[in-house]
Amino acid sequence: MSTMFCGSMVALVTPFKANHEIDWDALERLVQFQIDGGTQAIIACGTTAEAATMSALEQGKVIRFINERCQGHIPVVAGTGSSSTSVAIELSQQAKEIGVDGLLVVTPPYNKPTQEGLLAYYNAISQATKIPIILYNVPGRTQCHMLPETVEKLADDPNIVAIKEATSDMNVASEIHERCGDRVALLSGDDFTAFPLLSLGSKGWISVTANVVPSDLRAMFDAWDRGDVEAARAIHYKLLPLHRALFALSNPIPTKKTLQLMGYCEPHMRSPLLAMTGSSIETLKQALTTYGLNIS
Repeated sequence: MSTMFCGSMVALVTPFKANHEIDWDALERLVQFQIDGGTQAIIACGTTAEAATMSALEQGKVIRFINERCQGHIPVVAGTGSSSTSVAIELSQQAKEIGVDGLLVVTPPYNKPTQEGLLAYYNAISQATKIPIILYNVPGRTQCHMLPETVEKLADDPNIVAIKEATSDMNVASEIHERCGDRVALLSGDDFTAFPLLSLGSKGWISVTANVVPSDLRAMFDAWDRGDVEAARAIHYKLLPLHRALFALSNPIPTKKTLQLMGYCEPHMRSPLLAMTGSSIETLKQALTTYGLNIS
C-alpha cells in the first residue's frame, strides 16, 4: 500500500472572482495556507472545488497551478472522475501529464452503473494512466454505492491505493478494511467521521473543514499517530460545531464564505450553487467566533 496518501488532506476550494473567472491570486494564498498549516496532501478539482462547473481546460490549469506550488512540499491529487468513462480517462491522462502524485476518481454520478460497470470504469482508468488512484465512494451525491466486495476486487490492482469512504456508515468502512486490510488505505471522506474511522484502521481523511483550520486537523491526526487518543478526541469534539456550520448548506457554500471572512478569497460560487446570504451568514459568524477564528 502507498503511504503517500495518509494523514490530514484537504479537498481544496476553487476561488472565483465576481465574473466567475478563477481567482489565481486567491488560489495561491489558499495553497500556501495549506502548506503552512501542515496539510499532508491537496486534492485539486474535487467536489469541493466545484469541478463539475469547470471545463477540462480550466481543470488542467488549476491542477497545474497547484501542482507547481506544491512540488517539494506536499503531494497533489487531481479529481478526475466523470459520468463518462472516456471523459474520466481524458481528465486522468491530463493530470498525469501535469505530474500529479495521484488521482481521486469518484464513482460515476447520475448514470447509476452496476458493480460490474464500476469495475470496468476503474480498470479502464487505471490501465490508461498507471498512476496511484484513490477510489471515491459518496452515494449521497452520486446515487451510486460501490460495495465493499467491489473494492476488494479492485484492491488486486496495484494502482488502486486508497478509498475515500464518504457513506458515514461505520459498517461499510469496517467491511472495506476487513476485506482489503492494508492493500487499500481507508480514508474518511466525511469530516464528521474523520476521528472515529481512525479506530477502524483508517489512514487519515480528505477534509472540507481543513480549508479553514488545516493546523487543527493536522494536530488531530498527529495526536492519534503518537498514541494520544484523548488529545485527538478533544480536537474532534472541538471541531464538531465547526463541521456543522460548514455543512449547514451545500458544500462548499459556507466554507467559501468563511474563507472570505478570514481574508483569503471571495465567496463567489458557480451556478447552480449560490453564495450564502441573509441570516445564514450571521449564524455562520457566530459559530466561527465561538470556535475562536479571527474573522472580519
